[in-house]
Amino acid sequence: MEVSRPKIMNLKVNLDFGAGFYTTTNKEQAEDFAAKVYLRQGKNGVPTVNVYEFDDSALKLKELKFKSPSYKWFDFVVHNRKYGRREDDYDLIVGPVANDDVFFIIALYEQGRETRAGAIRRFKVKKLFNQYLFCNERALSAITFIESYSPRVK
Repeated sequence: MEVSRPKIMNLKVNLDFGAGFYTTTNKEQAEDFAAKVYLRQGKNGVPTVNVYEFDDSALKLKELKFKSPSYKWFDFVVHNRKYGRREDDYDLIVGPVANDDVFFIIALYEQGRETRAGAIRRFKVKKLFNQYLFCNERALSAITFIESYSPRVK
């Protein structure tokens, strides 16, 4: 659906970086996700990608950034998926997306069938797209809605 006024969502869902408003800078990833949601919902509605401009130049956001799948990123994602994000005062969290393959690797780690180092090695050979999590209203104030469109479903 079109989301012209982003809001903090998923408050009770254990996601990669916790509750908030998720975006990406990767058009292909956004289109693929819109198509997946559309198909999961039984082709109900229309797949939609929302486009935003992000300008935090006037704000001093407290940011947590992960440039690649590191031990710190891995531990953060595993914790958030299992328990939810710890209370913190980050406004924005940026880093790699733990895609469906990553779920599998994390499950192996949690079952004791993969080491932390082995999991990180596996992630580094995958092409992981980025995600931006806007954690609060302050961070969302830096987003401006531009447009929405319906991508082609493959």
